[in-house]
Amino acid sequence: MPSSPQDCVKRVRDHLTALRALPRERAAAMPAEYYTSPDFLNLERDELFRKQWIGIGHVGEIPKPGDYFTAELVDEQLIVARSTDKSIHVLSNVCRHRGSVIARGTGNAKRFICPYHAWTYGLDGNLIAAPLMDGVAHFERTRFRLPQFGLEIWQGFIFVNLDREATSPLASQIAATEPYIRNYRPAERHLLFNAEEVWQTNWKCLVENFMEGYHLSPMHAKTLHAVTPTALCEKLPHGSGYTGYRANFSPSCPERGPYTPDLTEKERRSDVFYCIYPSFVVGFCPHFTLYMCLRPLTVDTVGIRWGITGVADDPNSKVVEDYVQLCKDFSAEDRVQLEQLFLGLKSHHYVPGPLAPDAFEGTIWDMLGYMAERLGHGG
Repeated sequence: MPSSPQDCVKRVRDHLTALRALPRERAAAMPAEYYTSPDFLNLERDELFRKQWIGIGHVGEIPKPGDYFTAELVDEQLIVARSTDKSIHVLSNVCRHRGSVIARGTGNAKRFICPYHAWTYGLDGNLIAAPLMDGVAHFERTRFRLPQFGLEIWQGFIFVNLDREATSPLASQIAATEPYIRNYRPAERHLLFNAEEVWQTNWKCLVENFMEGYHLSPMHAKTLHAVTPTALCEKLPHGSGYTGYRANFSPSCPERGPYTPDLTEKERRSDVFYCIYPSFVVGFCPHFTLYMCLRPLTVDTVGIRWGITGVADDPNSKVVEDYVQLCKDFSAEDRVQLEQLFLGLKSHHYVPGPLAPDAFEGTIWDMLGYMAERLGHGG
């Protein structure tokens, strides 16, 4: 008799709960259902993506008053807008009249006008106009502003929390990362490139891939191995809201610039990678920053909003074009592998293996601990 969806979710939660009691030397990968179960994804959507801080973009996407971009996060339609006072708001992109999506794509606007019945909202979400509604009993325009969600900006990246009752700030959860990234001055870097993609894999497969150096040499032999070989990776301290590692440069690799003058010799010759749980991943390099804002679409598709910032300020310069192309090249390698990985995880005969030592897959163990804390029994 086939198992029920409830049985599947219980098995994954049982596994996470048991994992919390294991010592690091017994660390192992998760069973396939952790990635392939639509019902477990529903739990993640409710308990993670609707309650935690989720990275959705970069302030460089909306540099001027009136600039905005739209986003979707677990079926919530969002507008991220910069007001005339230069403040940033994350608003519901759903009209308070009958639920139509208001804005699409990106642009610059003085106000947002719903295309259905022309209800009009300010950049801060206040309702400005509602045609022909003055004669409606008990209609008060001030009661119908767009819902606004919690917003924090970290190193230039925009995070939203859909839980309007959330009380735990993001900043306090990740403050201990500051000494490891301070000298890269990421908040001062210029947005040089951004794009959106959809890959055919589970969102956790991509987070884990970005955050481990074990695959750098075998999978990126032509793109990354000569710069940051697997053997030179080292684990960084982790915390309740993040995990990280350092990818050190090969001795034969020249330093990469331009970079800020206060980088130490070690920082000039390494990249620092962080996952801000559950789904924002970023690499701080001497000259550029590569980031990915990830969100689950379905159990086997992940939405990616990614970009590159840098010390350089001209997106058309050769150093920028070369780096963007490098990122596209190794991302294409990752995509092929991760889509194949998800196919492999559908096998009924897959048995999870042990994780590599901390320098190479310790971040995976940290992430599993985070998931166990929130989605295991008692989480």
